[in-house]
Amino acid sequence: MSENAVLHEVVELERTFDAPIDLVWDMWTKGEHFKNWYGPKGLKIPVAEMDVRVGGKRLVCMEIPTPNGPMNSWLTGKYLEVTPKTRLVYTDTIADEHGNAMTMQEAGVSTDDYPEVTEVTVTLEDLGGRTKVTLKHAGLPDGDAGTKGAKFGWSQSFTKLAEYMPTVA
Repeated sequence: MSENAVLHEVVELERTFDAPIDLVWDMWTKGEHFKNWYGPKGLKIPVAEMDVRVGGKRLVCMEIPTPNGPMNSWLTGKYLEVTPKTRLVYTDTIADEHGNAMTMQEAGVSTDDYPEVTEVTVTLEDLGGRTKVTLKHAGLPDGDAGTKGAKFGWSQSFTKLAEYMPTVA
């Protein structure tokens, strides 16, 4: 975990996909693919900009349906580790549409226990035509807004990823 992230809780998920490691790597590193599977069902990802290199930035917009119309939630971060087809480590923080990091209060979220920066580690393992993905999302508070929400979101994302990959293979 980087020194800038506040240590809270870690959500860890592991799943084996019926896809080669090259394709799974592309899903995590190419915005045109990432936006097709990231986020819980029902959310759209209209923006997924990824400069996948150590120190490179990422900017993702999640479009969330609400009764009053869609609401955009922006995330930014930087890549801390990039080992092609093996491992990605990046930070995740609330941002504005220009990629400027914001505090939770600036973003209009009234929570005192949610850290400004979390860290996501993705590890890929080649299983001969299949790929095991291990994800760790660290720095989350416990509870609905933190670990429970992240586990729910990542689980649905993995389901969407499994459904999307055959359409581009």
